[in-house]
Amino acid sequence: MKKNSIQGYAGTRGIKAATPAGLERSCEAAATDGIVQAPATSSIERIEARFHGQGFEPHRHDTYAIGVTLAGVQTFHYRGSTRASLPGKVIVLHPDELHDGSAGTDDGLRYRMLYLPPERLIEATGSASLPFVRDPVLADDEFRQCLAEALDDLEAEPQDLLMDDLIARLSSSIWRHADVRDPASSSSLAREAVLRCRDYLQDNCSRLVSSQELEAVSGLDRYTTARQFRRLLGTSPHRYLLMRRLDRSKALMAAGSSLADVAADAGFADQAHFTRHFKKTFGMPPGRWMALTKAV
Repeated sequence: MKKNSIQGYAGTRGIKAATPAGLERSCEAAATDGIVQAPATSSIERIEARFHGQGFEPHRHDTYAIGVTLAGVQTFHYRGSTRASLPGKVIVLHPDELHDGSAGTDDGLRYRMLYLPPERLIEATGSASLPFVRDPVLADDEFRQCLAEALDDLEAEPQDLLMDDLIARLSSSIWRHADVRDPASSSSLAREAVLRCRDYLQDNCSRLVSSQELEAVSGLDRYTTARQFRRLLGTSPHRYLLMRRLDRSKALMAAGSSLADVAADAGFADQAHFTRHFKKTFGMPPGRWMALTKAV
C-alpha cells in the first residue's frame, strides 16, 4: 500500500524544489512540476503538488486524502469513474481506494492536499466507524475555508490548539457529506467547561497553552473541547488565545513599547511572527498601525 501521495508520483519528471505561496495567491496555473512537503504534524502530511499531464499513477493511501484544487483541472479515476475538480472544489478520497491523478488541460495543475489518519477522525468524533463520502468532489465553502487554514502555510508546523480545532472541523465536514449522520452532532453544549477554558486562556494569553492544559481545565478530551468552544464562542481556543495576545499587543504599542518588546511581552516567538499575525488579522503591519494611531 502506498502511504502517501508522493509515493504514487509517476516519476517521468523530477520533483523540483518549490516555494509554497499562500492560498490567496494560488490562482495561477502551475509553471514547474514539483511537490512541496510541509513538516509532519500530528501524523498528518500536507503537500502542494504541481504538474502537467499525468502526475500520479494508480495508488492507494491508508489515510483520508483531503484537498483543494488551486489552478487548472484536476482529473482522476476513482471507484470506476473519471472525476474532475475545478479551482475551489474540495476533494475527499476514502482510505484504501485506488486512484490516480492528472492535469486535465495543457495549462497544468496545482493543488494542496492533507492526509488525515482514520484514527484521528475517530478520536475527534468518538465514532466506532468511518464516514464514507460518495462524491469525492465537493462544492462546500465551509469545508474549503477549513482546508485553507490547514494548508495556508506549508513552511510552519501548526500549533497544538490550532491542529486540534482543524481536525475537529475537518472531521465534521467529512461527516456532513457522508452517507450516515455525524455522531458528534447531537452532543449537548458544555457551557461551564467552555467558560472555564475561556477564563484560563485570558489569564494565560502571554504564553503558549497546550491541549493537555485545556483538557484538564474542561474535563473533556481535546477535540470535544475545541468543538464545544466553537459552538459557544464562535471561534477556536487557538484563535481566541491569539486574539487576546493581539489585544495585549495593541495596548503595549499604545503605551510606547517597541515592536520587538511587544512581540516578546505578548507571547509571540519573535517580531516576524507577531507582524505576520497582526497583518493577517488587522490588514496592516503593526508599524503602520502605530503610525496611524499616533497621527490622530
